[in-house]
Amino acid sequence: QVQLVESGGGLVQPGGSLRLSCAASGFTFSLYDMKWYRQAPGKERELVAGISMFDDVTNYADSVKGRFTIFREDAKNTVYLQMNSLKPEDTAVYLCNARRDYGLGRGDYWGQGTQVTVSS
Repeated sequence: QVQLVESGGGLVQPGGSLRLSCAASGFTFSLYDMKWYRQAPGKERELVAGISMFDDVTNYADSVKGRFTIFREDAKNTVYLQMNSLKPEDTAVYLCNARRDYGLGRGDYWGQGTQVTVSS
């Protein structure tokens, strides 16, 4: 029932840009905080960016501040991660997360991930 489907990953050169999309279904998207995580081989999963429900408060990992932007379009049940000035160290599987910690319909959902590779 619940689905989070990421898309937009791929191979890009250093300094390039990608926009990741996460299309949600099966739950009330507008009531969930949305986050992007990433995980590189041999490393811990890292919170990259988050955006809150309703008031659209955002937060970013220090390593991506000024380069990445998270935004959501509730009418499309979609959250995006715009990634600019990409670096090789951004290479990872990027995962979409939807989380609601209270009330009716609470849950914690994950997508399958999309690979981002930054290489010359």
